[in-house]
Amino acid sequence: MTATLFTNATLIDPEDGSATLGSLLVKDGVIVAHGPEVAVPKGVHVVECGGHCLAPGIVDLGVKVCEPGERHKESFKTAGLAAAAGGVTTMITRPDTAPAIDSPETLEFVTRRANEAAPVRVLPMAALTKGRDGREMTEIGFLMDAGAVAFTDCDHVLTDTKVMQRALTYARSLGALVITHPQEPTLSKGAAVTSGKFASLRGLPGVSPMAERMGIDRDIALTEMTGARVHFDQITTARALPALERAKRNGLDVTAGTSIHHLTLNELDVADYRTFFKVKPPLRSEDDRMATLDALRHGLIDVLCSMHTPQDEESKRLPYEEAASGAVALQTLLPAALRLHHSGDLTLPQLFRAMALNPADRLGLPQGRLSEGAPADLVLFDPNAPFVMDRFSLLSKSKNTPFDGARMQGRVLGTWVGGARVFDSATKVA
Repeated sequence: MTATLFTNATLIDPEDGSATLGSLLVKDGVIVAHGPEVAVPKGVHVVECGGHCLAPGIVDLGVKVCEPGERHKESFKTAGLAAAAGGVTTMITRPDTAPAIDSPETLEFVTRRANEAAPVRVLPMAALTKGRDGREMTEIGFLMDAGAVAFTDCDHVLTDTKVMQRALTYARSLGALVITHPQEPTLSKGAAVTSGKFASLRGLPGVSPMAERMGIDRDIALTEMTGARVHFDQITTARALPALERAKRNGLDVTAGTSIHHLTLNELDVADYRTFFKVKPPLRSEDDRMATLDALRHGLIDVLCSMHTPQDEESKRLPYEEAASGAVALQTLLPAALRLHHSGDLTLPQLFRAMALNPADRLGLPQGRLSEGAPADLVLFDPNAPFVMDRFSLLSKSKNTPFDGARMQGRVLGTWVGGARVFDSATKVA
């Protein structure tokens, strides 16, 4: 492979927290040097970055691709194209498909489809219990051998505590990562919004933020009992943060994530029953949003992800209470996250620590960094480029984004996976 030199780039390094002007050299798909002055070998291909930002590609933990079962909503090809256009170089995909990814055969099918169709890396998670129904755990060892990087039943909260304990114990014996959805399922069943004055005024069924606190308390207790490696997929309320802080202080092997929608939107954005703003868990109060943002800033929450969940028009164009939850976000994750940078809440290295380095570290991946020897998975972007989001310009099959019509800043100029360019803003393709 020809060596490539990225020159005149603002290098966003999440490991040392710096954003400095310099160059980065790639050879044979890996980073071999970076800094203010880099020796240039003969015959190198030069990419002039024009002072724009060059950062590790985003490792998006929790992407739903609707193969098998609902390919009309999203395929590996369309999700991969959207990811590349959004600076996402690694998709960690969820097993909440139809049928669920709960056997080595199903896992091998989706892995093969992903490798055939997606221009970015795709690493699958598998279900924790068969059919995600919470009664019988999957063959975690066999699924790890087939390539599963983590285990989760997604938003199907496992209600049988004994089954959960056994699954965590087995996962610990194999060193497997378990991802849980911290929510008390009985309280949250049928909820469309967060309970409070807004929910009452709109006449919508709500769920108390305490449901998240109760869910994380149970899962922390089971983590302490079993010693398992656990990641909480979405922490979205202030009430859940003290429990998370205590768990980390006590040395439990826990991390936590949150979604871009919960960091940039709040419950009032639902306004007049706009179903594109219906996500799971529901959007929270502004106080909860600010508390979650502060937790990410200080490292209590580790991961920022898209929670990309495609839904077709028919499932969204319904009364708010009946509409499906979820929003696409592979292409909007970076520009939405840059809102937090432009507001002064987070630096660019802090953002890429949460979107690239931390998820890669949690999964034991070499991506998410600019250090020598790391895979050359990179995103070049202009953080200041303004645009108005048009959902029909998104490359995902489904167009259910809450940012439709929003004024945003930040455009991806190019994306590279293993040193090979997979997106060019000038041509919209590799």
